[in-house]
Amino acid sequence: MKYIKFIITLVLTLVTFYGLNTKFGSIPPIGKFLDPVAGVWQNDTDEIIDGNVSIDGLLAPVTIHYDEQLIPHIFAQNDTDLYKAQGYITAKHRLWQMEFQTHAAAGRLSEIVGESALNYDRQERRRGMGYGAEKALEVMQQDPELISYLEAYRDGVNSYINSLNPKILPVEYKLLDYKPEPWTIKKTALLLMYMTKMLAGGDEDLEYTNLLRKFGKDRFDLLFPDFFDVNDPIIPKETDWSYIDVERTETPQSELPLDTIRETIQKPNPDNGSNNWAVSGAKSTTGNPIMANDPHLGLNLPSIWFVMQLSTPEYNAMGATLPGALGVISGFNNHIAWGETNATRDVLDWYKIEFKDASRTQYRHDNQWKNTSVRVEEIKVKGAATVLDSVIYTHHGPVTYDHTFKSDNPKAGYALQWIGLTGGNNQRPFLALNKSKHYDDYVKALKSYTAPAQNFVFASTEGDIAIWIQGLFPNKWKGQGKFLMDGTNPEHDWQSFIPQEFNAHVKNPERGFVSSANQHPVDESYPFYVFNDGYEIYRNRVINDFFRSKEKFSVNDFKDLHNNNYNLKAAELLPHMIKSMDVSTLTSEELEIFNQVKTWDFNNDIDQIGPSVWTAWWSKLYSMIWDELDSEDEVLTTPYAYQAIYLLKNHPTDPFMDILDTPEKETAKDLFLLAFKDAAKALTEWKAKNGTYNWQAYKATRVGHLLQALPAFSRFDLPIGGDRNIVNATSSTHGPSWRMIVEMSSPPKALGIYPGGQSGNPGSTYYDNFIDDWAVGNYHELLFMQNDATTDQIMSTQTLTPTH
Repeated sequence: MKYIKFIITLVLTLVTFYGLNTKFGSIPPIGKFLDPVAGVWQNDTDEIIDGNVSIDGLLAPVTIHYDEQLIPHIFAQNDTDLYKAQGYITAKHRLWQMEFQTHAAAGRLSEIVGESALNYDRQERRRGMGYGAEKALEVMQQDPELISYLEAYRDGVNSYINSLNPKILPVEYKLLDYKPEPWTIKKTALLLMYMTKMLAGGDEDLEYTNLLRKFGKDRFDLLFPDFFDVNDPIIPKETDWSYIDVERTETPQSELPLDTIRETIQKPNPDNGSNNWAVSGAKSTTGNPIMANDPHLGLNLPSIWFVMQLSTPEYNAMGATLPGALGVISGFNNHIAWGETNATRDVLDWYKIEFKDASRTQYRHDNQWKNTSVRVEEIKVKGAATVLDSVIYTHHGPVTYDHTFKSDNPKAGYALQWIGLTGGNNQRPFLALNKSKHYDDYVKALKSYTAPAQNFVFASTEGDIAIWIQGLFPNKWKGQGKFLMDGTNPEHDWQSFIPQEFNAHVKNPERGFVSSANQHPVDESYPFYVFNDGYEIYRNRVINDFFRSKEKFSVNDFKDLHNNNYNLKAAELLPHMIKSMDVSTLTSEELEIFNQVKTWDFNNDIDQIGPSVWTAWWSKLYSMIWDELDSEDEVLTTPYAYQAIYLLKNHPTDPFMDILDTPEKETAKDLFLLAFKDAAKALTEWKAKNGTYNWQAYKATRVGHLLQALPAFSRFDLPIGGDRNIVNATSSTHGPSWRMIVEMSSPPKALGIYPGGQSGNPGSTYYDNFIDDWAVGNYHELLFMQNDATTDQIMSTQTLTPTH
């Protein structure tokens, strides 16, 4: 451990846990925490990664080679042993993270941090997280082989937990003064639910309902169109959909409820997105397809990903795994490579529920009174009494909002219908991908995948490239799910689902590449209704234009594209702002700042001033446009950035341009000047306090520890460019959480990097050792071993042996 850094920040850490910044904690017993025998100082060690370890239940020895990056290469003789070893090794390096994330998913943080997490826990339980995990397990139970693998993984995790003593407990357990509990297969289901929630896509039905009531349908449609005027979709526009013979659900002739709600539960971070792409061999400088993936998620320590190689005599896979789940999630084997981006499809709808009386034992549906069910959530609270929360369930799902939670009507509620609560075997598809050898295997692996909706990119050594937009999607009538729906009306229910074979996809397109960046999946010719659920509109165009720019692409081109900092959003609005704005009233200080952005080349590079000025200016401008949407009486949301820019350029005198608190009638031109002056003032104040406002300093990208970004366990002010809506989508707290490039030679050659390190121990050399390379755009070659014979790149070998 870096002692000086730790000692300096220790007091701050403890104060942080005590005050408002310690939302998730309280000071542990100091004597216990600083105990020289079993306290925090014992975590100042690197992991033991050699020797023999006896594991109950193994069928044969398992060899684990560690390379110089602390990546484990696991060689087992069968799948059961492989997943048992994966569980053991993952727990060895990431136990606290695994358990903390599943506690968060289950709404159990109050057990370890006290009353400050109670509202969060109630929210997650009312979202149905535990219920969804149980429904998923019901489906998984129909796959006995998978259950045996889940149990093997569980047993591997528990073998490691059982080997622990207080001295070597991960430091976070010592900070929070608790101990790990046994792993269960439900915890793996909860981990998958955690990811399903994180990538659930948009959920603004209640906000949109309030906007519809407030402004009317025409104004709503202007602000939130189904398609932007520019659309470069995932599936090429020239795709022929005539083979689809399933009709879209007919729109019912019935009214929508237009209720108001003042507050909603926490939503997934809108920065959760990703890029992926692949080029064909004909478009590759080597003649082999090349594929890339970079999921954009929260920048946290320990990192969300853990890189491993998983090998048996039948298959050999490598890539990013999720601590708590089986197999490789984004990776490659000897035959194929695959990766995912968030499809952000609308698979989450809200229904107004009418109860018969205050007892809420029955609700009205289809002119009948139907029985509800009750799920009593028992929330244990550290240092306080257990809290019971009764959550009512209808056929739509949990009644998240009622008179006991964020609402006030004892005879009505708002129920959540979400694909994530229907149950699905979302572990099996990844295990099947790990073993797949060609395109047909890939398609078969995806068929049963339900949620979260993902764009699965594919490339193979046979020369194929493809992308499938996969998930279980309701076949909705036009407009269904945009707004709160009538829970009493069966016509408002989901009527059917889009058959899997009709999910949008493409194989070996003529253009020679496939790509996705969370944009609209299709154009308007696709026969099923797809709402514009907050789709990206900038990254995708930069990526597609790049692949249209020349005939051949190399691995180095892929690196450059991953790290591309071109700001298309600024490029499409800033020249118009500069041309339109009257600068005659600018002060000399303001004019200096104006000239800094006027000469900017639209690249968000770390040493540039322009991106900082643009960001401050755009932020002020965006807020000014939507002052009509500031309300304490109802929950509202603002339009997407692209549509705001469309209005600024094409409807400069729209009433939304007027600032309500002034007597003047402002236009877009006025807003440009007012917003710039506000931005210049803010930047001047920022500079006086912090020094230079070049992009690195102003954006201040950080990788924070999962416990409220504990300073001693976090990294700050990283030298990385990019931002939201940029291919290098690195904001202050979100960004490329795993960059992977795979050339489909035989065997494949791969590069990878992520913002963290393999170890979850802040005292380890391998805790954050990847971050510096990641920030500057470097990659590590991934050692893809073809057998268990050691090489000079292996620094240590450990053998797991059966207990006799």
